[in-house]
Amino acid sequence: MSSPKSKASAKSARRAPATAKPRIVSAAGVKSAPSGVSADAIKLAKDIETAFQKSGHGLSAEAMQRLMAALCNTYSAQVEGGARYTPIAEGQVVSPTAVMVTASGLLRAANLAVFELGMWQSWTGR
Repeated sequence: MSSPKSKASAKSARRAPATAKPRIVSAAGVKSAPSGVSADAIKLAKDIETAFQKSGHGLSAEAMQRLMAALCNTYSAQVEGGARYTPIAEGQVVSPTAVMVTASGLLRAANLAVFELGMWQSWTGR
């Protein structure tokens, strides 16, 4: 008969490979100069931030929804294809509240609950 502690450590040892998180690298580490659509997107992001700082608005609801959908689809496809970067670069100034408000809105838009996100993360390891 084994102790509960040894059972727990045996269980976590079995689970380690399934829950091990992949090393995420920053996209900022890439040294190539952006061109084409990437350069346009970087300029657009700067323009949106500047407009928002000046007026507090910046984008219509339709523009925000179209951009968010394009970014979600693109990021998802890249991650599915093996990309290993986070959607927000390390050190970029985005508040935790802004991240949570956005994540909450995305879940609501897709009619998903936080529970479902947690289940998906445990199944996929992402």
